[in-house]
Amino acid sequence: MRPSVEAINALLPQTQCRRCGYTGCRPYAEAIATVSAPINRCPPGGSAGISRLARLLNTAPIALDAACGSEGPRTVARIEPEHCIGCTKGIQACPVDAIIGAAKRMHTVITELCTGCDLCVPPCPVDCIVIEPLDPQPLPIWSDADASAARARHEARASRLLRVAAERDRRLTARATTKLAALQTEPETSETVRKRAAIEAAIARARERAAARASAIPSERESSS
Repeated sequence: MRPSVEAINALLPQTQCRRCGYTGCRPYAEAIATVSAPINRCPPGGSAGISRLARLLNTAPIALDAACGSEGPRTVARIEPEHCIGCTKGIQACPVDAIIGAAKRMHTVITELCTGCDLCVPPCPVDCIVIEPLDPQPLPIWSDADASAARARHEARASRLLRVAAERDRRLTARATTKLAALQTEPETSETVRKRAAIEAAIARARERAAARASAIPSERESSS
């Protein structure tokens, strides 16, 4: 019997760096589980990670795919305080909530939580985020416990974003429904017909987004079980 997605995901480093070509560690684990992806596309896991996956899947280890990057020392992000403008784009990009700060205030990376994924670098409009190797190494090498904690933070962040999006759609739908009801009392003109169609389309889109989120919830629960 082929190992489960959860068993495969448990062996990945949970950096969520996307260097494997997937949107995170779990999607990559799902691809491995369905034999849609090889086991050698995770540079943060390196050769040791490939060997662990090979043992789990009862297959031979293979060399890291150079197209995904190279194996290297643990890295972390650092924000240069003199350049940070508090835009929050780095906070929004961080998959494990390792960046803290308020809008228009200087932000800081919690080094112990940072996975070195690099995802915060591209959206920074002032290039104030740098990725550095831990040399000399002030923190221990990324462990299974670190990976497990990072996975929990990533899943908690995903759940929070789903809740925020759902609440936003509820507010928008409520306002749109009120406007639609008010239009029912207005004379039938081409303008009221146009407005009703636009509002009904907006409500339909909100319901579609809600349905898409609902379909994502089961896999999220599976990953935390």
